Amino acid sequence: MFGEVPALPVVVPLGGVVLVVCLEHLRRRGLLTAPRAAVALTLSVYAAGVVANTVFPVFLDKPAGSAGWGRFLNVTPVTGYELGDAVINVCVFVPVGVLVSLVAPSWPWWRALAVATVCSLFIEASQFVTAILLGGGHIADVNDLIFNAVGAALGLLFLSALSAAPVAARLVDRCRWSRGGAAV
Repeated sequence: MFGEVPALPVVVPLGGVVLVVCLEHLRRRGLLTAPRAAVALTLSVYAAGVVANTVFPVFLDKPAGSAGWGRFLNVTPVTGYELGDAVINVCVFVPVGVLVSLVAPSWPWWRALAVATVCSLFIEASQFVTAILLGGGHIADVNDLIFNAVGAALGLLFLSALSAAPVAARLVDRCRWSRGGAAV
């Protein structure tokens, strides 16, 4: 229907850059191990996937003044928000809570949740900017921000519960990006 900017030529290099930066960060700190590299790979693939699914499509030739293109922002909480959208946004951000906890294990839960919320806010702002400037196909929505934060909180809780089981705790500790492994 409309010409689109292809996502793969953008998100694959983005994922590669994230991976290289993460691996170099681990190497410089003497923390590079296979489990931590696996977290870095997961983080890079996840970041590329989120960008591909939240910023794209970007249209090259969106029609001026066509129905539906003029509404780029929803700041009304819950009203008109579908349960399916809420569930998807929660599920998509559960990994953020887990990954932030692994990458920054010394942070308290509230700081990890704040970072996850800022990531969601960045996504919503990107959707707003691409909708206005580049013909993006998404609407920035406060409900997405709310349910993404809920998902990140559930991810934090999941990793905390997983860490309570001795066998799983050892694996989680090997994946954490710190010398001692365990969170403070």
